[in-house]
Amino acid sequence: MASETFQASRWTHGNFLFPTVIEVTDQAVIRRKRSWFSRDEISISLTKVASVHIKTGIIWADILIESSGGSDPLASHGHTKADARRIRELVETTQGSLTGRMEQG
Repeated sequence: MASETFQASRWTHGNFLFPTVIEVTDQAVIRRKRSWFSRDEISISLTKVASVHIKTGIIWADILIESSGGSDPLASHGHTKADARRIRELVETTQGSLTGRMEQG
C-alpha cells in the first residue's frame, strides 16, 4: 500500500500557517504539526491502534486515534469529513490485512 497524506484546512484554529498533516502508511499512522521553530511528530503502529473516533461538524471533522499501548491518543482537527472517513477506512483495511497475514503465518 502506498502511503496517503491528509492536510488539515488552513481555515481552522491552529492550522493557519502550519496545518497539521496525517500520513497513513502500511506500518503506522503519523501526525506532523509544525510551528515556527519546532516540529512535533507522533506515530502509532497500525497493530496498536485501538479505535478511530471521528467527530463531525458542519464542515470540518476532528479525528482521535487511540492506541492500545497506553500512549497518548493522536488528535487532529480541521480535516474534511471525506478525509476523516478515508483515514478510518485505511486504518481498518490495513489492520484487517495485517490480521489476515498473522493468522496465516
